[in-house]
Amino acid sequence: MANNKLELIKRANKALEGSLGSCAICPRKCRVDRTNAKAGYCRALLKPMVYSYAPHHGEEPPLSGTKGSGTIFFSHCNMKCCYCQNYYFSQLDKGEEVSTEKLAGMMLSLQDAGCHNINLVSPTHYVPQILMALEPAIKGGLKIPIVYNTSGYESLETIKLLDGIVDIYLPDMRYSDNAMAKRYSDSPDYVERNREALKEMQAQVGDLMLDSEGIALKGLIIRLLVLPNAVSGTETSLRFIRNDISVNVYLSIMSQYYPTFKAYNHKEISRGVAPDEYKNIVDEAHLLGLNNGWIQETPEKFDPKFFGTNIPPKE
Repeated sequence: MANNKLELIKRANKALEGSLGSCAICPRKCRVDRTNAKAGYCRALLKPMVYSYAPHHGEEPPLSGTKGSGTIFFSHCNMKCCYCQNYYFSQLDKGEEVSTEKLAGMMLSLQDAGCHNINLVSPTHYVPQILMALEPAIKGGLKIPIVYNTSGYESLETIKLLDGIVDIYLPDMRYSDNAMAKRYSDSPDYVERNREALKEMQAQVGDLMLDSEGIALKGLIIRLLVLPNAVSGTETSLRFIRNDISVNVYLSIMSQYYPTFKAYNHKEISRGVAPDEYKNIVDEAHLLGLNNGWIQETPEKFDPKFFGTNIPPKE
């Protein structure tokens, strides 16, 4: 298994050779020369910048398990969500530049700490560097699953290069309307890029597979962040998931939105999600036969240490 993944990584590295000299890793296709200290929309340069890495116990239950998900939080982002809860490092760019060798060491240290997986958070703009780090990491004994934890604004060409390398995809599905994506995240083609990427992810890894202890081994989990006043268009996204992804897909329906960063500039999202707004989304998932995954407590009762429970089967 490791040898096969190494071969795929070498092939992907070959395909990406020179890509940072005219960057088109994400849908922005800025074409800047990151090897020459030029930054595009995401502001990322040549070396990957990491804000933090540690076992994380607040992810979905099959990812956190009993020993935590080995999260590596990357700085910068290819979106500008006005409500970003990670704005300190996604948009204010806090973090430390590291070599690919040091990044590989982080992965191995998380495995040594007992983590169930390596959870790459906001990895999109650093795909070439991550692949360069994965090669020595796997040679050094890395064998736990790789999680690609993304906002969902992806280039189809880049995602295709990750076939057989990424074990678990964890994308957001933020919007079903490009006007909303433009207004709140400055991503005017989000819906098309997101949907084609999710279809490719499903084709690569399929429905979620768990081991005998309920730990994720492979598959797709889609996160749906419910936004106030139907800004996210989640009901439309649910219908796309049922018709174009899989009725067996695992969903993480999230009620945790709260206004932060620049959200108060927009009256319609300057409050949390109302209980009935969230309940309507969960009910719609049930009506569509999408019964796998997790829901959160209603917002006023949300305990961030307790992620959620299995979506019950439709009666």
